[in-house]
Amino acid sequence: MAERAALITGGSSGIGLAIARGLAEDGYGVTISGRRPDKLEAAAGELAGEGLDVHHVAAQMTEEEQIAALFASHHERFGRLDVLANNAGVGIGEAMEQITAKKLDIQLGANLRGLILATREGLPMLREAGAEHGKALIANMASIAGKQGQGWLSVYSATKAGVVGFSQATQKECQGQGIQVTALCPGFVDTPMTEFIREHVAQEQMIRPEDIAEAVRFLLRTSPACLIPEIVFTRPGEAV
Repeated sequence: MAERAALITGGSSGIGLAIARGLAEDGYGVTISGRRPDKLEAAAGELAGEGLDVHHVAAQMTEEEQIAALFASHHERFGRLDVLANNAGVGIGEAMEQITAKKLDIQLGANLRGLILATREGLPMLREAGAEHGKALIANMASIAGKQGQGWLSVYSATKAGVVGFSQATQKECQGQGIQVTALCPGFVDTPMTEFIREHVAQEQMIRPEDIAEAVRFLLRTSPACLIPEIVFTRPGEAV
């Protein structure tokens, strides 16, 4: 049984997979979740092939029962939670006057509602870890779009601004409980989610998923006296 454990939503690729790999390399027992079982199993197999301790549970972050089952499975496997990385999310571009209710609901559900419910489910274990060592961590994946709304990504921008606000509120409610809450706000990261922009922004000009993973590792190395509300990641020449 690992001495520390982490749960990463949206862990089957991109940023989530990079965070999972980094924490597993640091000795954490890791649970990754994703909505596609085949893709999730492939990611878990990749990490296990590197000798890393990984548990995987398929879950739709829009489904409350599946979120609860995810955390129950993690608890059964590891018995503790020291890091919750709320990384699952989706971005759908639409002109404002053409916003469809279905795509609106998908983004609200995956990016904000699911993150809120996951935090609710994880807090009891995180509080236990915080009382033990004073440095439990909730890392919430926001976006630079949550700091400055982007045209044609209005709903996505709104959900990510909500993530920033929810992170701030969570930190206030967790005051004195040994839990740090940080909103991670990157610009374009080279992941499958940013394929739509590659004709305008080359992959080599994008932030690396490993950059975000290193930020999570950094947060865990800071002292309990140090709280970092958010980290903004920009590319050279990119304004916030």
